[in-house]
Amino acid sequence: MSGANVKSLDVNGLGVSLGGNRILHDVSFSVKPGQVMGLIGPNGAGKSTALKAILDIVPVDDGAITVDGSDIHVMNPKARAKRVAYVPQGAPVHWPLTVERVVELGRTPHLTPWQQLTPCDRAIVKDVMQTTDCWSMRDRIVTTLSGGERSRVLLARAMAVDAPYLLADEPTASLDPLHQLQVMDIMRTVARAGVGVLIVVHDLSFALRYCDQLVLLAGGGVLASGQPDDVLTDTNLQAAFHVGVTRWTDGGEQFLAPHRAMGPS
Repeated sequence: MSGANVKSLDVNGLGVSLGGNRILHDVSFSVKPGQVMGLIGPNGAGKSTALKAILDIVPVDDGAITVDGSDIHVMNPKARAKRVAYVPQGAPVHWPLTVERVVELGRTPHLTPWQQLTPCDRAIVKDVMQTTDCWSMRDRIVTTLSGGERSRVLLARAMAVDAPYLLADEPTASLDPLHQLQVMDIMRTVARAGVGVLIVVHDLSFALRYCDQLVLLAGGGVLASGQPDDVLTDTNLQAAFHVGVTRWTDGGEQFLAPHRAMGPS
């Protein structure tokens, strides 16, 4: 099969070291178009590092990362930016720009130097700002926003790229409960439009309800991967997080929540 026919973001045998410490080893997973894949695991498991390795923000020791069959690390930055959009966690914004202008920056990979936004670009920007509940604050200066408001703006900026793959590092962090639910609903909506979504999730109930596939990282490697029901077992959660959980069903949806600390299994 030719690379042009391969539609997936593939991580194979990923190994990463930072500051002389081995952070990830032999990590493999594949994100398909139309799928929400969640990266879960305890603090320090390497979830954010995996995203940054895909984006060439941190160097890779071992393994291969391909997007639709092409090595992502040999792409030029503009080509890579068109293929994979990124929502960082808690990224500071230092520019005294309006919210709308920050979101417009998401269209940059599609423009030539000094090219103005087209009516199509502006329509995309307005649509993603309305979807992320940012349109009403479009004229505000982004440095005056709260952390939660800024997170939604950065999500809108990434969505404005209109890339086939979207990576998000804890996009619900610092959001109030309503906007947490809205953001997770947005991830599902984006996936239904054919985008492959890779999201770092700390809320296990969100991971269970919103993700099609999960990768559970622990100790720098993959402890379990597959469908949420197969990954979020009591045994896996005790081994990775050292917690016990309570499970229940409401309205046909499954929920779980940690309720007690436990020793390693």
